[in-house]
Amino acid sequence: MTGFPLRDRIALTAAVAGPLLLALVLVPFRAGVSSTDLALIMVVAVVAIAVAGNRLAGALAALSSAAWFDFFLTRPYQSFSIKRGADIITAVLLLAVGLAVSQLAARARRLEVLVVTDADYLARVHDTAQLARTTRSADAVVDHVKRQLSELLHLRECRFEYGSLLGHPARLEQDGSVTVGRKRWDIDQRGWPQQEIELRASAGGRFQGRFMLTPAQGARPDLQARLVAVTLADQAAAALDAAGPSSQG
Repeated sequence: MTGFPLRDRIALTAAVAGPLLLALVLVPFRAGVSSTDLALIMVVAVVAIAVAGNRLAGALAALSSAAWFDFFLTRPYQSFSIKRGADIITAVLLLAVGLAVSQLAARARRLEVLVVTDADYLARVHDTAQLARTTRSADAVVDHVKRQLSELLHLRECRFEYGSLLGHPARLEQDGSVTVGRKRWDIDQRGWPQQEIELRASAGGRFQGRFMLTPAQGARPDLQARLVAVTLADQAAAALDAAGPSSQG
């Protein structure tokens, strides 16, 4: 790690040790606190580490958080195995959301923008994770995310296409930017392009589908909202990935 600045070296150390220490602190409370709430606390640690460090620190923190969440906070305790289906989904979402949010936080450091700190945005991420934990239907998570995206991005309509990449629509990218063709679209100055916009949903490197967004006239969602939208789409993808091919219709 000698090639990293001191700040990043400290963050990398915290990425390895921090989630372990936090999991140990949470052990006395695991019987009385839901797995979703415990996972959300672990995600907060990932965000803090990513903001202080870089993408590598955030990714390591996400992996470390998922591992120690499994080992200390899910049954059977002190084992890297999970028997309850709901806990498996929560652990997968913790890893997926942790990785996604760590990228957002690291990007925020570069752009000098605070990402996913607004209480409403955090509530949306948390509510989606909790739904994924409590429902057996990945489609229910997709429908929930469609409603969240409609509110968050000021859309007239939002639909989901399973495993489809037809055409070349405008796209909401992972960094919150919008591209039309091969050119970047200045959404802050011009608002949404007046056409359908795709937001791809992937988990574990596997493409699950895309949300097709129809914007309202004159809407200009800020970067923070667009980045949260990307995270919500990834949560839906994680639920579909965990459910398997039978969930896709």
